[in-house]
Amino acid sequence: MRVPVFQFDAFSATAFGGNPAAVVLLDDEAPDHNVLQAIAAEMNLSETAFATRRPDAEWNLRWFTPLTEVDLCGHATLASAACLFDAGRLGSDTAERAEVVFHTRSGPLTCVVSRVDGQAISVEMDFPATYTEPVSDTTSLSDALGAEVIDAGSAFDLVAQLRTPQQVRALTPDISAVERLDARAVVVTAAGDVDGGEADFVSRVFAPRLGIAEDPVTGSAHTILATWWSKRLSKTSLKAHQVSARGGRLGLMLDGDRVAISGTAAKVMEGTLLI
Repeated sequence: MRVPVFQFDAFSATAFGGNPAAVVLLDDEAPDHNVLQAIAAEMNLSETAFATRRPDAEWNLRWFTPLTEVDLCGHATLASAACLFDAGRLGSDTAERAEVVFHTRSGPLTCVVSRVDGQAISVEMDFPATYTEPVSDTTSLSDALGAEVIDAGSAFDLVAQLRTPQQVRALTPDISAVERLDARAVVVTAAGDVDGGEADFVSRVFAPRLGIAEDPVTGSAHTILATWWSKRLSKTSLKAHQVSARGGRLGLMLDGDRVAISGTAAKVMEGTLLI
């Protein structure tokens, strides 16, 4: 079986920035779970997305890390929408704008895709917003991060707020200790930006339980960060900067129980997968 596979750098307007994701396009029924997991391990990126065409012209979408299937992945969703648009799978390959609905473990996700200058493609994704529960004891979280946590919340990820964006960027956590915490990932954040930027807040995401020491740019974490910072900054439109080594910038618009996450993606590779 020969199927097309692509790599897009999500949340970046150019190659070699943002978060890379592999996208596998399937016109027929997807192979079984074990095959998909083996492909993701072979790709060895933080996430590999599998998009399968449906009879209604919409798409099923699944996401795998090298170790496991996950319920939600923002950057691989953005990469998948950009990939389908770039490949002409959403209508004419000369169209300047298109919409796609993905059916996922987290429900239907709608993406609006458009072309911008150069190789970049812009995507706006409609995701469910995630609200946190307070965390009263931050001792183990502070110890794992090696920094004082001034506020914390819990959802599918733990949120740890530090005092300054410079602290977030300079952080060197104990990854083994982070892995022992009861959360999919730890999202470290602070208000403001670094290097004179205009972001409302910065973040970094550590997910050793998923086989990812640090995720370069994490769309799903921003479904939490949107509600976290909207409450604290009293605004619904937010600019985000994930300050990993590769880095990435996102736009957020919170509307009740939904959040629009926007960013760009650039294609860096395409080929054929033999399975």
